[in-house]
Amino acid sequence: MTDTANQASYLTQAAHDRLKAELEELSGPGRTEIAKKIEAAREEGDLKENGGYHAAKEEQGKMEARIRQLTQLLETATIGETPADDGVVEPGMVVTVDMFGDEETFLLGSREITDDTMQVYSEKSPIGAAVNGAKVGDTVSYEAPNGKQIEVKVLATTPYQG
Repeated sequence: MTDTANQASYLTQAAHDRLKAELEELSGPGRTEIAKKIEAAREEGDLKENGGYHAAKEEQGKMEARIRQLTQLLETATIGETPADDGVVEPGMVVTVDMFGDEETFLLGSREITDDTMQVYSEKSPIGAAVNGAKVGDTVSYEAPNGKQIEVKVLATTPYQG
């Protein structure tokens, strides 16, 4: 049996509700609609050269993959309220750090929390694990994939308002 606590991702209640609604749409009306598209394309004849049929089957494959992804994410997610604005880095916070003399800002948590262009790091990623629990002013380090130690100073942290 696998330990799902190590695989859990943090989601806000709003993100959880949005993803659950997406899953319900995909697994109900979405599946019905794609099945109709496939059936309509199948009735056009020769499947070998039927672009509509192949496009519908590809769309179905992508939709089923998203259903599996959402199901796994929602089953293992830790749902939390917006964290307190207390200067401590934790999932659900927008974190600004000094890395190599440059300021970097990112959201700590699951990519599914936000649908904008903000950089997101999981709390299980090397940088996420290093800053999780740190306070503004703390300097932490983590090992990059190339084996080098990278120092990061936490400059600011605020709750994500998505």
